[in-house]
Amino acid sequence: MGRTDGSIGTGSPPPLRLVAVTHGAPSAANRRAVIRLVDGVATTRPDLDVAITFVDARNADLGAALEAAAVRNAVIVPLVLSAGFHVRTGLSLALDRLGGDVGLAAELGPDERIVDVLAERLDELGLREGDAVLLAAAGSNDPRAVRECFETSRRLGQRLGRPVTAGFIAAAIPRLPDAIEMLREVHPGARIVVCPYLLAPGTFYDQAKVAGADVVADPLLLPERPAPEALVDLVLDRYARVGIGIERRERA
Repeated sequence: MGRTDGSIGTGSPPPLRLVAVTHGAPSAANRRAVIRLVDGVATTRPDLDVAITFVDARNADLGAALEAAAVRNAVIVPLVLSAGFHVRTGLSLALDRLGGDVGLAAELGPDERIVDVLAERLDELGLREGDAVLLAAAGSNDPRAVRECFETSRRLGQRLGRPVTAGFIAAAIPRLPDAIEMLREVHPGARIVVCPYLLAPGTFYDQAKVAGADVVADPLLLPERPAPEALVDLVLDRYARVGIGIERRERA
């Protein structure tokens, strides 16, 4: 990971740390894929102290978990596509425990850079003119997160020039298998193509692959490939938006 030189003798403080946080029970492939993204961030910004923290899904106290990881003088960038409970509530509450020198960046989506990578994954798949495309999202109990997924499907549809609907693997409707069946009724004979709105392989991706579609594209990150530059740029953008605000407060 990148490390700062401490800016000794320059009169300027070192940049805030960038701490990427994931919350779940990652598989080995998921962990490698996410680390690829964080490595890409560190390589792009060697002046930054870049770290990653995997918070166990069984740990409800995110503040304690981040405190144990010694998160200080940092911007937390949640590596999630939509902000459900763990970002809007869990991580936000954790900031109270960590103190004023820690900021929380926004979730990664919706964003056109994600749409770029989704379209690339479909292109790699060999998307055909007559295919019916379905965006498969993890799902959330947070209505705002669900709306964000529908917004991404709308943007992807605009990019592709065809309708793209959304289905959810858990916690929201329509559930992915139901959405696939609906598309088969509306587009009889069409190939049903699922585009996973998932950051990396794992349990949700495994469920998407067996939901009944004809073809399933790869997730955004893959363990055997460098992270797309668009996603590296997105993480750094989320960091910068919060980091500038904290630095301005400290100078005031």
